[in-house]
Amino acid sequence: MRLILVRHGETLWNIEQRLQGHADAPLSPRGVQQAESFIHFARALEPKGVVSSDLGRCRETARIMGFEDAPADARLRELNMGDWTGRTKPELIATQPEQYWAWRAGHYYPKNGETLESFRERVAEGLRDWLRRTNGDLLAIVHSGVVRAALSAFLGLDQEKLVPVTPGTGTILNFADASSDNVRLEGFNLGLFAPQEEATLSD
Repeated sequence: MRLILVRHGETLWNIEQRLQGHADAPLSPRGVQQAESFIHFARALEPKGVVSSDLGRCRETARIMGFEDAPADARLRELNMGDWTGRTKPELIATQPEQYWAWRAGHYYPKNGETLESFRERVAEGLRDWLRRTNGDLLAIVHSGVVRAALSAFLGLDQEKLVPVTPGTGTILNFADASSDNVRLEGFNLGLFAPQEEATLSD
């Protein structure tokens, strides 16, 4: 069975390189186009079930893609960034460079934020639960951090070895079954929009 992870379209805060976490911002015009561009991929893959994060940017992406009635699950939310929520990437690099890059590598978390370990466990639990419920190919509309957490939890990939997840693209994992540890990567950053440089992306 396949797990098809789609990152939501670009938001206005993404453009500002502002960390969103559990906060929200509407999709940008480009983000709407990114969501629309993935519709034909989703139809071609013919998932048996669809689920999304409960945050607005994923719900908006789901609506644009024709999955407005898909269930929402808070376990599929982005990493809680605590006191860094709403701050910009350039600001953090200028004022707290060591902490910022340690956070990107998964070795630090801001005050009131979520640890990478608890985040990874939350995401893996939620995705496996929906795979069991679906008992077939599942499309999950989520966040960049959720995609990276899934690759770490299911494939053991180090986050430092992963390029950023471009908005409006898909990542596909193949599971022998919903409970299996036999998981293979079929595709990463799949879509019509070219992958963006890390300097221009935020979570």
